[in-house]
Amino acid sequence: MAEDQGWYSEDAATFGDRLAGAREAAGLRQKGLAEKLGVKVTTVIGWENDLKEPRANRLQMISGILGVSLSWLLTGEGDGPEAPEEEVVMSDDLLDLLAEMRALRSQIAQSGDRLGRLEKRMRAALKERV
Repeated sequence: MAEDQGWYSEDAATFGDRLAGAREAAGLRQKGLAEKLGVKVTTVIGWENDLKEPRANRLQMISGILGVSLSWLLTGEGDGPEAPEEEVVMSDDLLDLLAEMRALRSQIAQSGDRLGRLEKRMRAALKERV
């Protein structure tokens, strides 16, 4: 991932611009991203047009699916997609594999968060028993 993201920095782009750019760099259509996130296509369109903002849990999922850092999505600083160079044409099979890998990365991150919350609840429940 590129460190210098001047072409998608806070000064040069909005959240919606960065979301659309990262989605396109990941080879996803708006409908595909919406399906992976469990939201309507109109919701993704609203985010990309800066008419709406996703909730924190959706931001984390978006970050994982698109393979960009949360801070990059929000500010343009951090790990974002590579700057566009030559357009590389990938087969649908490769695009599907990449999308599935990103989705799995997101699921793993979500599972880690969920495990942390469950551990916290368990500690609280054990303290109540003592």
